[in-house]
Amino acid sequence: MAQQHLDPTDPLAGPAPSGDALAGYLRAQATDFLRALRLHRETGSGANGAEASGEAARALRRSARRISASLHTFQSLLDSDWCEGMRPELAWVSGTLAMEHAYTSRLERLLTALHRLSGSERAAGAHADVAADAPADLAVGSRAAGAARVGAAAPGNASSRTHPTGTTERGNLTVGAAKAGALLDRQLTLARTRAHSTALQALGSSRFHAIADKVAVLASEVPLTPAAATADLRPLATAAKDRLTDAVAALPLVTAGHPYNAAALIHGLSPDTVPHPQDAPWHQVRLLLRLHRYAREAVSGPKGNSVVDLRLLSAGQALNRHRDASEAAAAAAQAARTPRIAPATAYALGVLHADQRHEVEAARFAFQQAWQKEAVSTR
Repeated sequence: MAQQHLDPTDPLAGPAPSGDALAGYLRAQATDFLRALRLHRETGSGANGAEASGEAARALRRSARRISASLHTFQSLLDSDWCEGMRPELAWVSGTLAMEHAYTSRLERLLTALHRLSGSERAAGAHADVAADAPADLAVGSRAAGAARVGAAAPGNASSRTHPTGTTERGNLTVGAAKAGALLDRQLTLARTRAHSTALQALGSSRFHAIADKVAVLASEVPLTPAAATADLRPLATAAKDRLTDAVAALPLVTAGHPYNAAALIHGLSPDTVPHPQDAPWHQVRLLLRLHRYAREAVSGPKGNSVVDLRLLSAGQALNRHRDASEAAAAAAQAARTPRIAPATAYALGVLHADQRHEVEAARFAFQQAWQKEAVSTR
């Protein structure tokens, strides 16, 4: 039997932290929130302050997420009514500020994928197996993206496995990729502009000012319950870890242990406009992993915040890629439902949709690898 060792980076194995540690963590996050808000106000109106303003918005989101997560995990040690009132407001702030960055990143991901799929000969060679060995999947993907006419747009026999068919499809993809990119650019840039306006309106609203006032109070006064002074934070942090472990156990990790899950790809090529049914449990695991990470931060205290668990970091990065790819695939499918687009454009969007669903499967595989490493290392 392998000898067990305590992980020196695990805050759950250290001295018992009390409510004072939680109060210190919340005060620090509230201070970061107010500092980011001041920076956003100072740079938001400047001609060259777009980058600094964007960084300030990200800092606001980070602090809001951590405060909200702590209120969720350690609610029994805090004033219940105050927590119930603050959590949805902080979620609104974080979600509203996240949209502009999400649309920007989504557009960049999709345009990069289009260039990779249709641009250089090197990219063509890297994806020759997709074009030559699975043209039927791509034809289904293009139809799923919202156009039955795309099947006719895809040249050649779908059952053929010859190289000329793959070459013809590559040429057809190249023809439609430019227009597909222009369509995505118009749609996502418009969405990003609207998200930017919504964020500015939100930051100037009385609702946000009320939240900022409460966070300012939190920076100096944390509403702990009387029992929090002697309470141990570790059982609550362990409960957050257990919820994550249970959610991961419910995932199809056996399937995710293979780098290509053809069944999931075909299932993802449905013409239905609802979100992919297999994605929701993975998105939930991503949220639970974040709650676990933030609970570790709160338990470790100010000096422990610099300690990063690389295994959790790798797993979280894989789940972030999973979310980004699944949302990008949905955006490609939505763009292909645009009325009266050319068949070649719809075909290119269908191939792009299938490519992003492949990225979803790759992210699941990467998470499985990271999580299994963590499980082995903790035995």
